[in-house]
Amino acid sequence: MKFKIFSDIANLTRFAAESFVEIGSRAIEEKGWFAVALSGGSTPKALYQLLASESFKNKIDWTKVFFFFGDERRVPPDDEESNFRMANENFFQLLRIPDENIFRWQTELGNAGKIAADYEQRIENFFELDVKPPAHAGGSDKKSPRFDLILLGMGTDGHTASLFPFTEAVKTGCVSGRSTVAVNYVEKLGETRFTMTFPVINNAANIIFLITGAEKAETLKEVLEGEYNPEKFPAQKVKPTNGNLLWLVDAEAARLLQ
Repeated sequence: MKFKIFSDIANLTRFAAESFVEIGSRAIEEKGWFAVALSGGSTPKALYQLLASESFKNKIDWTKVFFFFGDERRVPPDDEESNFRMANENFFQLLRIPDENIFRWQTELGNAGKIAADYEQRIENFFELDVKPPAHAGGSDKKSPRFDLILLGMGTDGHTASLFPFTEAVKTGCVSGRSTVAVNYVEKLGETRFTMTFPVINNAANIIFLITGAEKAETLKEVLEGEYNPEKFPAQKVKPTNGNLLWLVDAEAARLLQ
């Protein structure tokens, strides 16, 4: 694990953009494409805008970048709460990313199980995974896709993606035999979320946390320096099995760390 503290969000965002380009360019050079799972939130929004700016837009071959989403709300793709809409308006449209390079949750399908099954299948098809375990395995033997980069945030309650404290997807690591994605009901919000699971997140080649704001300071201290309790602080469960983990944190969020 590597950890970097920045004086302000602007410096953090620029470093994140440089890291994105470096990881992406290396993946494209090595295998011809770059698969990244995006996050929602204000800090990623600033990152996407910077990547689409004159300073960065010509630093990577966007035709070879394939975009996924680590999680999504159960809302239409044009809803103001949609992670896809935020990325589309602040990133994809600015760079004219072709539709075939964007893999979003098809929330318009209506049924939550159908939405999750569709996304899982499209991820597995992209990575060409052979994921047909024996009937008795219940999905536990399924292979996980290996993203080149997964971007993550963290809430004030310690959740990451839509893996909220004490929810089923945090307790079991997967839901209903799926190891790639989960339909995760969040009781305290009274709503259903869609999310990639820990096996997928931890199988990534690179994971970058983007953490900003004084309101995250107490939780960040618990996650990084407190007792290991991942059901209460799900972000603690992000531990790459064979990859790099980078925390990018601004000074306000890091103010309580030893």
